[in-house]
Amino acid sequence: MPAKCFMESVLDIFRGPCYDDNVKQALHFKIHMKGCERLKNRLEELRKERGLRQEELAAALEVTRQTIGSLENGRYNPSILLAFKLSRYFGLPIEEIFIYEEGEAT
Repeated sequence: MPAKCFMESVLDIFRGPCYDDNVKQALHFKIHMKGCERLKNRLEELRKERGLRQEELAAALEVTRQTIGSLENGRYNPSILLAFKLSRYFGLPIEEIFIYEEGEAT
């Protein structure tokens, strides 16, 4: 007999028997798209201006090339530590690399 799924809070999804990767991904998307908040960045532009490949930037920052690609495509928001590393690497304030946009849901 399957376990009953009862949630009092959104956080229960990560503790209860109903948790699975699809639910987690759907919830993650919904939470992050609420209000259409978006974090855009100039990473690809800055990297190309300096003639760097994704692999070279990734090695300098000690992350994977996939991390750089995901950042550039807007599929991943950096940790604060990675944002600071990028800021120092490019010699720019974080706000000149990352642009936070807030708007209404469509």
